[in-house]
Amino acid sequence: MDLREGQVAVVTGAASGVGLAMARRFAAEGLRVVLADVEEAALEEAAAGLRGDGAAVHARVVDVGEREEVLALAEETYGRFGAVHVLCNNAGVGSGAEGRMWEHDPNDWRWAFAVNVWGVFHGIQAFVPRMLAGGGPGHVVNTSSADGGIAPLPTASVYAVTKAAVVTMTESLYAHLRADRAPVGASVLFPGPHMLRTGLWESHRNRPARYAKQRPRRTPYRSLGQWEAAMREAGREVRFTPVEEVAALVVDGIRADRFWLLPESEHGDAQIRARSQSMLDRADPAYLENFILD
Repeated sequence: MDLREGQVAVVTGAASGVGLAMARRFAAEGLRVVLADVEEAALEEAAAGLRGDGAAVHARVVDVGEREEVLALAEETYGRFGAVHVLCNNAGVGSGAEGRMWEHDPNDWRWAFAVNVWGVFHGIQAFVPRMLAGGGPGHVVNTSSADGGIAPLPTASVYAVTKAAVVTMTESLYAHLRADRAPVGASVLFPGPHMLRTGLWESHRNRPARYAKQRPRRTPYRSLGQWEAAMREAGREVRFTPVEEVAALVVDGIRADRFWLLPESEHGDAQIRARSQSMLDRADPAYLENFILD
């Protein structure tokens, strides 16, 4: 798909991190951008920054876990711009679950699935039929993660399960679009290959009351800065991928109609091979041994 001036891109989770980086890159390409996020103050700041750079921007507060809010976003976007050419279902949260899976608070799972899985599904149902009806080229990008999309990190199992679901959902979407010979493409995004400086570590700041924890946490939430300091103190190297590089990967992938937006990585590629070989050998998942819980 060619990206051209005047086209419209919709990005969820767009107030910060990867979402904002994608919105900025689309705007730099001349697209009009629609920003959706649950965090109103950050969303207004992001939109103001883009407008200050000369971009055509529309912003709306949206909880993607609520179907009616995503449908309203689509209605408002089409009413304002008349078309959508790129849809990035990017909004995501970390669940904040602690301990073993059988000890998890069920609301940690309900919240993570509402945003990370249902949010993607709501975006597909709200926008893709209209994109198809428009008859022109389009592209859908769904954000997954190496944690779950490639292999799970058991210490973040809730998040991993949701991101594995996003991969399968996008594979199915791709197959459905191809079966109908649609001019709309689909990609699954794995931001990276290294850590990202995003607000995902502090997702709890936006946790809705309806998904409140049913019992208090045993340990305080840890910020990215605290985690980074602990890793360095333990002698572990911490590398970060600039979010601008992720946005560039997305734009290049859309232009190439590439399904797997998966950056090259020695570690990630080794995980893919190990997991695939384990399945082919009908062997135990030894690739998880470095991540077994203490």
